[in-house]
Amino acid sequence: VQLQACGGGLVQAGDSLTLSCAASGRDASNYGVGWFRQAPGKEREFVAATSWSGRTSYYADSVKGRFTISRDNADNTVYLQMNSLQPGDTAVYYCAKPEVYGIDLMQESSHSYWGQGTQVTVSS
Repeated sequence: VQLQACGGGLVQAGDSLTLSCAASGRDASNYGVGWFRQAPGKEREFVAATSWSGRTSYYADSVKGRFTISRDNADNTVYLQMNSLQPGDTAVYYCAKPEVYGIDLMQESSHSYWGQGTQVTVSS
């Protein structure tokens, strides 16, 4: 599986951005997808995840109510709609995918495939 993340950019506080993660290759439409982020000088952290069906979503407390994850299995693409962005959201955002079902999508170690990352910068 190959993952291509895009949609990052430089925005002001309060603005919105939508990231996308396009999957290709074998099993591209299978399994859940997670979004993680890594700010400068910090460890990578969980942001959001969706199950294969899209019926179940998970969010970090820091983004709950502001970010929405969704997926379009017809296009093998997962989206992360980010609203009310804050400077603390500045980070490189990565999408990731496991290779089995029934795994904890909020854990980095669950994911076998990672996109290249897309930079999100929020100015105050």
